Amino acid sequence: MTPLVSARDLRLNRVAEPKGADQPLLTMSRRPSYIDFDKSNYAWKPDVDYRANPELYRVGRGEQGVLICQPYKEELTPLWRFKTPDEAEKSSAAIEERFNDYLDAGDFVGADLARKFLQMGFTRARRYANYRGGRKYEGADHHELPRGTGDPEKAKSAEIFYARWKAAEANEHYAARKQDWKEKFG
Repeated sequence: MTPLVSARDLRLNRVAEPKGADQPLLTMSRRPSYIDFDKSNYAWKPDVDYRANPELYRVGRGEQGVLICQPYKEELTPLWRFKTPDEAEKSSAAIEERFNDYLDAGDFVGADLARKFLQMGFTRARRYANYRGGRKYEGADHHELPRGTGDPEKAKSAEIFYARWKAAEANEHYAARKQDWKEKFG
C-alpha cells in the first residue's frame, strides 16, 4: 500500500494536520531550509583545510559544503558568475577547466567542489530566472513570492551551467572516484 504522505514531504514541512474532511492532508507551503538550521550537525566546517585533510570531506547531497570548504571556496568563488549568458559561458568553462585539473591531479575533493559550483551556477541562475532579484521568500512568515517574475536572461545562463554540470557528473573518472570516496569516507 502506498503511503498518503511521503518521507520527503515530511522533511519539507509540506504536511498539515487535517482539521476536517474538507481540508487537504498535503499542503505545498515550504519553509526555507535555513530556518532552524543546526550548524553543529553540519558535516562541513569552515576552519578545516580540506586539501590538507581530505579525509574529513563528505560528498553529501547536491551543493552541500560548496561555500564552506577551504581552500577550494577561495579558488572557485572568483570564477563563479552567471549575470549574463556570456559571463556564464566564461565562468562555467573556467570552473570546468578547474574540475579537470583537480581530477588530473588526483584531487577528488577539488573536483567534487568544482562540480558543485557548476551545479550551483545552474540552481542560482534558475532562482533569478524564476524570481525577481532571486528572492523566493519574504516576510517574517517566509511566504513564497510569485514565480515567473525573474530575468529571462538568467534562464540562458542556467542552461549553460546545466550542460557543464551534467558533463562533469557524467565524467567516468569522476564518477568512479566519487563512488570510491563515498564508500570510504561518506
